[in-house]
Amino acid sequence: MEMMAVIKAAREPGVKIVKKPIPDVLGPNEVLVKVLATSICGTDVHIYKWDKWSQGRIKPPLTVGHEFSGEVIKIGSHVKKVNIGDIVSAETHIVCHECEFCRRGEFHICKNTKIIGVDTDGCFAEYAKMPAENLIINNSKINPKYLSIQEPLGNAVHTMLHFKITGKTVAVVGCGPIGMMGVNIAKVVGASKIIAIEVNDYRIRLAKELGANVVINPLKEDVIARVLEETDGMGVDVVAEFSGNKQAIEAAFKYVKAGGKMSMLGISPDDIDIDLSNDVVFKGITIYGVVGRILFETWHQVVGLVESGKLDLDKIVTHTFPLSEIDKGMEVMMSGNSGKVVLIP
Repeated sequence: MEMMAVIKAAREPGVKIVKKPIPDVLGPNEVLVKVLATSICGTDVHIYKWDKWSQGRIKPPLTVGHEFSGEVIKIGSHVKKVNIGDIVSAETHIVCHECEFCRRGEFHICKNTKIIGVDTDGCFAEYAKMPAENLIINNSKINPKYLSIQEPLGNAVHTMLHFKITGKTVAVVGCGPIGMMGVNIAKVVGASKIIAIEVNDYRIRLAKELGANVVINPLKEDVIARVLEETDGMGVDVVAEFSGNKQAIEAAFKYVKAGGKMSMLGISPDDIDIDLSNDVVFKGITIYGVVGRILFETWHQVVGLVESGKLDLDKIVTHTFPLSEIDKGMEVMMSGNSGKVVLIP
């Protein structure tokens, strides 16, 4: 039996749609999932473009994609966690359980992590084989396209909720798809003022719809001055950094409040220059690096938020295409004029 799959076939830009065997030979702890919806991540765009990072990491041929929801249709002999018919999504970090970090329960920083769709075959396909322990059982009444975005939503939840933001002023730096989710989460949990920082007009509009009280465009305004103006000269209590942009990160150290917190998810290709003495030590701030999701605490928060119905998932998912139109989906993602882009096999 064969299926349609999107693969990185060669060491060059783009992807190929191919027919390949359904991966239905399972190990004792593996599960076969019929993919119902899958969404495009920034990582998938890197792989599609075949940038420097991809060239050093990806080994073609590889079925790409790692964000999905699907139905369990076959289980390995030792699987007890899920049953046939369950609607599932997956934690994408496959951990070793043996390194120092795993042994103390810090699975998110496992030193031997493998990532689905990066190091192992992924879910841009009609069917996907997954480790049972990575699966999250979903509420089957929720639209699969919304369930497919829970993995990146987990990044946003981890970033936004590591520090207390209820009743606090929050700056969300960069409103790409995960930053947009961050804005929406801050609204749902009751941040007192949400200041979004974004340059793209489409995403500025979306950030407002998702709950930003103020949106600052650094190409048109002095971000530091404006944030201080919006916070009575004090600065924000919490910065959630999604952009990875050098200038944006350096500015954030100037407008975070003394004693404030910074959650850093964005990855910068540039060296960041900060005044360590005045903007970190004497300010007494706390900086937290966000790696993926806390396994599985973050997932409990994600599932709870999705099931609450309070998130504006219909605004976060802006485009849907058939999986066969992967090139169109990538085009929309790369334009910057989108939220999450979902593909339906």
